[in-house]
Amino acid sequence: MERYKIVLVCFLILAIHSCKQGNPEAPVVHTVDEFNKTVAQAKAGDVITLANGVWKDAELLFEGNGTEEKPIVLTVEEKGKVFLEGASNLRIAGSHLVVEGLVFRNGFTPTGSVIAFKKDDGHLANNCRLTECVIDNYSNPDRFEQDYWVALYGKNNRVDHNHLEGKRNLGVTMAVRLTSEESQENNHQIDHNYFGPRPTFGSNGGETLRIGTSHFSMTNSKTLVSSNYFDRCDGEHEIISNKSCQNIYNYNTFFECAGTLTMRHGNETLVDGNVFIGNGKPRTGGIRIINEKQTVVNNYAYGLTGYRFRGALVIMNGVPNSPINRYFQVDSAVVRNNTFVDCDFIQLDAGSDSERSAVPINSLMEDNIFYNDKKDSIFTIYDDISGITFKDNLIGTNIVTGIPTGFKKINMKLVKNAMGLPIPKSPEIKNPVTIDPNIATKENTGVRWYSKKDKDVKLGSGKTVKVVAGMNTLYDAVKNSAPGDILELASGQTYEMTKAIAIDHPLTFKSDGKEKPIVLFAKNSLFDIQNGGSLALEGLRFDGKSAPDYSGNSVIRTSKYSMNRNYKLFIDNCDFVDLDMNHSFDVFQVAKSTFADTISVKNSFFKNITGHVLELNKETDDIGIYNAEYVILKNNVFSDIQGSVLNLYRGGKDESTYGPFLEVDHCVFDNVGHGSRNKDGSAISLYGVQVIDIKNSIFSQSKGVNVHLVVGGPVVHIQNNDFYESDGLKVTGDEKYHTKNLWKLDPDFSEGSFSLSTNSPLKDKGIDGKDLGTISSKL
Repeated sequence: MERYKIVLVCFLILAIHSCKQGNPEAPVVHTVDEFNKTVAQAKAGDVITLANGVWKDAELLFEGNGTEEKPIVLTVEEKGKVFLEGASNLRIAGSHLVVEGLVFRNGFTPTGSVIAFKKDDGHLANNCRLTECVIDNYSNPDRFEQDYWVALYGKNNRVDHNHLEGKRNLGVTMAVRLTSEESQENNHQIDHNYFGPRPTFGSNGGETLRIGTSHFSMTNSKTLVSSNYFDRCDGEHEIISNKSCQNIYNYNTFFECAGTLTMRHGNETLVDGNVFIGNGKPRTGGIRIINEKQTVVNNYAYGLTGYRFRGALVIMNGVPNSPINRYFQVDSAVVRNNTFVDCDFIQLDAGSDSERSAVPINSLMEDNIFYNDKKDSIFTIYDDISGITFKDNLIGTNIVTGIPTGFKKINMKLVKNAMGLPIPKSPEIKNPVTIDPNIATKENTGVRWYSKKDKDVKLGSGKTVKVVAGMNTLYDAVKNSAPGDILELASGQTYEMTKAIAIDHPLTFKSDGKEKPIVLFAKNSLFDIQNGGSLALEGLRFDGKSAPDYSGNSVIRTSKYSMNRNYKLFIDNCDFVDLDMNHSFDVFQVAKSTFADTISVKNSFFKNITGHVLELNKETDDIGIYNAEYVILKNNVFSDIQGSVLNLYRGGKDESTYGPFLEVDHCVFDNVGHGSRNKDGSAISLYGVQVIDIKNSIFSQSKGVNVHLVVGGPVVHIQNNDFYESDGLKVTGDEKYHTKNLWKLDPDFSEGSFSLSTNSPLKDKGIDGKDLGTISSKL
């Protein structure tokens, strides 16, 4: 028995060693030269193993021809311990090749792709497989330098169980390319991949998956996209951009994604059995239908809030005799047996305008379930829907569709299924929704040996560090800080800075008491937000009296270089005073190719400033790019500001994004905008901003609000404001937003909704001084 135990232990040790090392007969290569020599000699059935460690600036070409029974395999010594960093990439060319276990991180591709299924246009990959590989934040530092992470060419390739997370520069995360006959009718399979968070890009070119392009959109791709998990893929409003024919999307899960699965071009697409979970997150969307013979069946959507092109279900208008890159008419679409729970917007004939005037035809919507106990009007109809037949759809008793036939009101209750999703139940539901067992989850996609935990550190999540008052003590504290730390300044004390503070990770600066610490600075800026940085300021007073006697100073600015990481700026209960050492002294300056997820300024006081407060207008190429997604100004006083308080600019007519979003509430603008260098001549200048909400604010002896409307259907609510001896409101732009029927409040965000109530005393609107007490007392 003892001998048996010894033999068993030896066998286990050998088995573990074998698993750890892979195939013991496979050559382990340690350098790119060794790899190249081994690949050149490889034959069917061979296994090539990359040694553990970091492979820096490794451009690998894996070329060869295996067989179906005996593929050539490129693997690693230990999964999770082989890293391709710096300027590394991989090209796959030949047939029956398998790649597994690579991790790309800490760098970016020197070419157009991280992984390409081709050597060049004449040498493609066929019948090859990419599995259990990771590409993590492997993004070009230049925000607008384009590349793909995975580019599929050839035929019959499979991409499965990979982990792709954090693409931050221009370009599709994964693209199926149809640029030659050798890559068409390809029958690729993309399955069980984990597509991790992709932050808002603020421009076209932020798709997570694209199959085809408009040029090849009438070509059959026949790609299967199955059981993939899309986790907070927010790059732009097309999470998936279908631009070819006869593709299938089934059993995929879209978790809190601010966008849609979009049938942008191409025909005969099948969208079957997918799950869309919004959980009430803003701008989350579902399925958008364009073109011919599209079939949408058995899908489930919950808590989607997106409107217009990001609705839970969107059927578009097309362009008559459309050019190949525009919108083809919806023809013969079938929408059957889908379930929508607590989704806010079903959009029919979306995008209707003088160009997109071809309404859907020969289409059917039947046996669908719509439940929303919080919102009655979930259907928005933009044009003629007579080309859609509505049949046997079930709706909650409160829902009003505006459609005369094809809907039956029934009593439903929600019951959670095994996944925790609320499912409508009623004896009258003949075909209750079932989630297919093949549905993607976070656990059954990607790789098991690589973490899916969020890597971004939140503001205020670190340790609290006391900072004593003195010369450059803040600078020293930042040098020794960790991401998420909170630096506490002593109440009422003075901090002097002779060095600019680089913010390259999330940091919070706040007072430890009621009296605001005073911060003085002698450089032309105090805080420089660098790539990876975010900044929160709470309860502080910034005084410009020690700033250098030069023009163009600022309290905060972004890096002058491209930033591929979005930042956040939060200011609460702070004072910014006497920024007047010279002209053009701004509070916050941004540079081109930088992007803020959120800029929030609340409960703060700004006085005697020769420049601007927020100048967010550096993207002037007019191609739909802008500097900030959400801008929030609440309960602030702006007094004696020579420039503007806000200049927010988004030029061009690209419809791939829906920002910026602006909210101004309970603010006072006193003597704002009269400086000779305020070229726009306004207190607030808004160009191309998509959602504007300005309310309950006072403009006293100030320049006014200039609004220029372009792009899609801007939503503008300007209500309960008082323009006293001020210039008031000026609206320019596309004439279609100035017709009388658009100057009204539309709570359901119809295209071009516009609400005006200005130049009236606030007291006449039922608002008295108490509502503005915390700010009016500072005047």
